[in-house]
Amino acid sequence: MTEALNHQTHLRTWLITGATSGIGRELTLQALENGENVAALARDTSSLGELAQEHGDRLLLLQADVRDERSVQDAVDGTLARFGRIDVVANNAGYGLFGAVEEASDAQARAVFDTNVFGVLNVLRATLPVLRAQRSGHILQGSSVYGQSAHPGVGLLAATKYAVEGLSDALAAEAAPLGIKVTITQPGMTATPFLANLDVAASLSDYDQTVREVQKGIGEMPASAFSAAARVAAGIRTAVDSPNPPLRLALGVSSATGMRPALEARIADLDSWQGVTDAVDR
Repeated sequence: MTEALNHQTHLRTWLITGATSGIGRELTLQALENGENVAALARDTSSLGELAQEHGDRLLLLQADVRDERSVQDAVDGTLARFGRIDVVANNAGYGLFGAVEEASDAQARAVFDTNVFGVLNVLRATLPVLRAQRSGHILQGSSVYGQSAHPGVGLLAATKYAVEGLSDALAAEAAPLGIKVTITQPGMTATPFLANLDVAASLSDYDQTVREVQKGIGEMPASAFSAAARVAAGIRTAVDSPNPPLRLALGVSSATGMRPALEARIADLDSWQGVTDAVDR
């Protein structure tokens, strides 16, 4: 890493949603430890009180709900008032919904989209004008292994992550000429409170052989199967430090091994059905 890059790193200001737990908290900690500024957003920021005392003016705690557009805009305005700019937007807030596609209620499905997709859009609408005016910035779009793959029980969660990845593909091309970078972060199984905070749909016995078996298998996974959140955050920071960051960044062996078969299966279908595909235009 060059001296110039080190200097730039210490001047960065991060805006991090979901900053009080898991990967968001680790990003907050590592940015502060590197001498950077952090605007930490969460519905309840009280758990970061000690950090605020330790790091003083470099940590700004902002109570904000990503589902509320006004709340997010107020947080961005507060960030600018304190730090004057935003260099990295970590769109990290989200939660999971577990259950068969049929089992998830309308209310549960709408709620998970409200946070995981519309919350992401609220953050983008509030921060992109800032990044456009600067002609610089890096947006980290929080996806997961379920942004490219799915198995029984995660259909609704995967649907939100697929949506985030789709809009991020377009966003990356739209923002690149404006000096704004986009990276979709794809952690695999990570040691965070994510599983403990899952919303779970009411069960139907017909899905016991699929969804419930997956649920049982996840519950029996050893601690060694989960990546450390600190290492995931460090991987994300490596991408932010790079002059040529990836559009997609798999984080953890479980992410790569989970996504690769799904990606290969898509190519296999494309190739094996090429005759039917081409016949449409003949």
